[in-house]
Amino acid sequence: MNLGTRLALAFALVVALTAGVVGVLAFHSAVERVIGEVNRGLHTASAAIMDGHYGVLHDPAGVVVGDAELEQPLPLTAQRIEPSGGVTPLGGRAVVFPINDADRALATESARGATNTTEVIVQHDTYRVLTTSLGNGAGAVQVGIDVNQSRQVMSGMAKEITVLTLLVTAVAAGLGWVLACRITRRLVRLTGIVVDVSATGLGAGEVPVEGRDEVARLSSSFNTMLRRLADSREAQERLIQDIAHEFRTPLTSLRTNARVLHRLHELRPESRARLLADVEGETKELSHLVNELIALALARGTDEEETDVELAEVVRNAAERAQRRTEREIIIAADRTRVRGQRLALERAVGNLLENAAKFDTAGTGPIDVGVRGDTITVSDRGPGLGTNDLGRIFDRFYRADTSRSLPGSGLGLAIVAGIAEAHDGTTFARNRAGGGATIGFTIAGSRVLPDR
Repeated sequence: MNLGTRLALAFALVVALTAGVVGVLAFHSAVERVIGEVNRGLHTASAAIMDGHYGVLHDPAGVVVGDAELEQPLPLTAQRIEPSGGVTPLGGRAVVFPINDADRALATESARGATNTTEVIVQHDTYRVLTTSLGNGAGAVQVGIDVNQSRQVMSGMAKEITVLTLLVTAVAAGLGWVLACRITRRLVRLTGIVVDVSATGLGAGEVPVEGRDEVARLSSSFNTMLRRLADSREAQERLIQDIAHEFRTPLTSLRTNARVLHRLHELRPESRARLLADVEGETKELSHLVNELIALALARGTDEEETDVELAEVVRNAAERAQRRTEREIIIAADRTRVRGQRLALERAVGNLLENAAKFDTAGTGPIDVGVRGDTITVSDRGPGLGTNDLGRIFDRFYRADTSRSLPGSGLGLAIVAGIAEAHDGTTFARNRAGGGATIGFTIAGSRVLPDR
């Protein structure tokens, strides 16, 4: 059963239940009204007969008996119950109502006006009978009305309500089907595109966005998901191509050196030393490249738990390691900003920025400046600065500026910084420093910044 059919059935079921409840309530209200009118007529006629006005038995129209919807007044029949239990007809139809124990008790009742109402069947007709005590043990008066006509009216009304409920349900089912088809039309189209995507891959098309309801938002979100999946696949393909390109050079060199190693005994000692040093260097480069790729993959998603981190402490830890490796002076100017983040990842990002600054500032004429201001971390060097083409690309994977071709590195350090910044909902930036050099840094989302303790 598809969604449209279920919606149509649900709509019809709700309408049917509503119509049924309304019909039942209306029927019971009508029954109560008719019974109330009959009871009032019985009481009026009984009071008149007890006062000696027997004319009501011969002129039923003189007493309001029954429901206004009936075609004619209901005929009355009356009899008196003697204290001994005998019955004396008082007028009306030639029928005798059966006497029960409650009626006999009323005939001997001392209080005048005590009543009992029952329904009895006499000669295949149903009568509603009111028994009223005359008081002081003088007997009781019974007045009855034939209610067959009322029952026929109620039966007809019940049939009409049932037919009307079924008709309303059928119409509701048809309208529900039409509405369900209109509502689910865009969902059906979305389902078709999803099936095409699963069968043929990305690029099967986008879902048209119509309106501003939930289906429109779903279609818009699905289109966004398709675009992001396409961008992700394109990025993966570029990464694989970049990795293949970066691995090709050292692997080619190693393969060449491996052929030469077969004739190692024929080489002179100095040639042998250069060959082994070359193999060792290429192996180290491959190991470094693999480690950088692993770090890049983990930059945007790691199992490290997020904690309250003071950025000044992160910078100090990264600076101590960088000073030991580069023997460069690092000046830190930091406030007491705390954030919610991954401590080790942030230290890795700051460390990569410091190593990048030390690598490009080959002269080492001045210190490396590190600043922490609010949600922003900056690292400034005094190197040659960045070219116009480099400013927008230095955070790309494997990108290396023309000025760094001769320097060691894989071109992944700043890409790792970008990944860590993105994992903290932040951004990266790069600009040339006034007076020479470059300033490179990243921000952390303001929502992650914690208030001062």
